[in-house]
Amino acid sequence: MQMIPVSSANIHSIGYDQTLNKLYIQFHTGVTYIYFEVPSHVHVDLMRAGSIGGYHADFIKHNYRYQPA
Repeated sequence: MQMIPVSSANIHSIGYDQTLNKLYIQFHTGVTYIYFEVPSHVHVDLMRAGSIGGYHADFIKHNYRYQPA
């Protein structure tokens, strides 16, 4: 799985494992979180969002189980 750098004040890079539906988000602090059971369309929408940090806060952070990587 490849981590893709993104333009965001809080998020450094994003990766997605389509086989396991796991979303990986690395923050500028260096911490990476794994979000579980994330549909592929959510990953696509996140990558296309005008504000990646805003999309994460609104649609991912409190909607999917997660843990530090």
